[in-house]
Amino acid sequence: VQLQASGGGLVRAGGSLRLSCAASGRTFSRYGMGWFRQAPGKEREFVATISWNDDNPYYVDSVKGRFTISRDNAKNTVFLQMNGLKPEDTAVYYCAAGNLRYNLERLTEAFQYDYWGQGTQVTVSS
Repeated sequence: VQLQASGGGLVRAGGSLRLSCAASGRTFSRYGMGWFRQAPGKEREFVATISWNDDNPYYVDSVKGRFTISRDNAKNTVFLQMNGLKPEDTAVYYCAAGNLRYNLERLTEAFQYDYWGQGTQVTVSS
């Protein structure tokens, strides 16, 4: 699976961005998908995940109520709608496709993912 993330940019606090992650190579609909982010000087952290069957999205507490993960299997794309952005959301955002052996689990750990996109920069100014 090859993943291409896009949609990042510079936005003021309170603004919105929509990240997209286009997948190619294998059957996208089989994979649980996730978004992670990494801020300068910090560890990569889990942001959101959605299962292969578009069920049960899950978020890190810091983005609940502001971010929404969704997928369009017909277009082989997963999205991250980010509203109410805060300066602490500034990071490089990565999309990832999960290892099929974890399809019945909640995919919140980096080791559960096999494929990663290149990252897209999100910068939120105060």
